[in-house]
Amino acid sequence: MVEEEDLVAEALVNVNNRDAQITAAARLCDMTGRQRHKLAEMGVIPPLISLLHSRDHAAVEAALFALLALAFGSERNKIWIAKFGAVPAILNLLQGRGRARGRGRSCRVFESALAALLVLSSCSENKLLIASSGCLGLLISFLEEDESFFHMGERVIIDTVSTIQNLSISPPVVPMIVAFGGVSCLLGVIVRLGTLHELTEKSTAVLEILLSSSPAAVTEVASAGWGIRAMVMIVEEGSPQSKEHAVAVLLLVCRSCPEKYREVILREGVMPGLLQLTIDGSQRAKELAQHLLMLLRDSPGTRPGNKHSGHKYMERIMEEINANEGANDIEVGTALRMVEEMIARLKHE
Repeated sequence: MVEEEDLVAEALVNVNNRDAQITAAARLCDMTGRQRHKLAEMGVIPPLISLLHSRDHAAVEAALFALLALAFGSERNKIWIAKFGAVPAILNLLQGRGRARGRGRSCRVFESALAALLVLSSCSENKLLIASSGCLGLLISFLEEDESFFHMGERVIIDTVSTIQNLSISPPVVPMIVAFGGVSCLLGVIVRLGTLHELTEKSTAVLEILLSSSPAAVTEVASAGWGIRAMVMIVEEGSPQSKEHAVAVLLLVCRSCPEKYREVILREGVMPGLLQLTIDGSQRAKELAQHLLMLLRDSPGTRPGNKHSGHKYMERIMEEINANEGANDIEVGTALRMVEEMIARLKHE
């Protein structure tokens, strides 16, 4: 008895019957994980990738869905799909975005190609291959565009930033993201979408990764007129995870040159949000905020005669932070008033 996998594999490798290939690709999507695993071993990935070069949008869409099904839950299949040439084919589909404007099948092909790239980028062995293929630069260029790209839908933007986030985990890719202008693009996404958007959390996560290993990224955030301001706004108003990433970015900037950036960060009004973070942030956010508070306590403009008193005042604030674990609103308000007093001192010394 011929098994269903054999029939699907036979139809997919039959390049002379496009309709049969499309039908087989659709059937593959409904198969079990065990069946998909077997089909990959039977060699269905190369013919599916060949379909990506077709001018028939239905064939391309069916092939993308089938490849996504094969990649789901299988690192081996993700590697094989990239190895057999899916990345250049996906790049070609993404470059045809001008033909994908609107809501037709061509737009769905673009969205599916982007989703496929996102899935493939989650595999560590594929990251450098994808980044060096031209896909990384293209994704960043999408974020640099005007409203047209953002009008393609939230899912498209999320998949774009998520793919960049996946790629950023690979150290060799970090300088590539910076060189392609990724820092300014991610800051632009934050400014465009606001402090509470899901993409702000992803964007600040990528920025933290970039600044952790790239001095050029630190300089770019610090020198951008709204880079530090955006991070301060997130510390005040963002989601808990976004706040953690934002305070990490500010700490990296301040550590790079305290004498240069301490006053800049203070002028943006970071202190109230920073102290609040030390009270109700995650454990990591609390630690980062306390480290940043320590760096900010010595303003370059502080007079030598008052420096020691400034230290003492900060020590009192830190003691208040530690004492107010689980404090009520009145106690927290007292701590915040202490911070406001400290801000006034720093501005006038």
